[in-house]
Amino acid sequence: MISFNERKRGISIIGVLLLGFILILVLSYFKISVKSIVESPEAQENIEYVGGGTRNLWNDYLKKPALYFWNDIFINIFWKSFINNMERIRDGKPTDYELAAPSLDRE
Repeated sequence: MISFNERKRGISIIGVLLLGFILILVLSYFKISVKSIVESPEAQENIEYVGGGTRNLWNDYLKKPALYFWNDIFINIFWKSFINNMERIRDGKPTDYELAAPSLDRE
């Protein structure tokens, strides 16, 4: 059995927020203005460059497979089946799982 101390643990979202808050306090201590850094022309140019690259990556490589997965796999297979079964439960009818399950016929 794995004890609590032997588990591999990641950082939580609260830990990330706390780390960000501490980072802002440290930058403030050294009189570094985050606002002036972000609003500088060099930072704006870098943000625009990365944003353009990200848009190109999405449009050229990721959009088509992601939309195929979303529309043809998730929506058609999982979501429509989920909605269909929820409506059957609401109406008091057996679901797909209940209809497909083997039954014991006793006579």
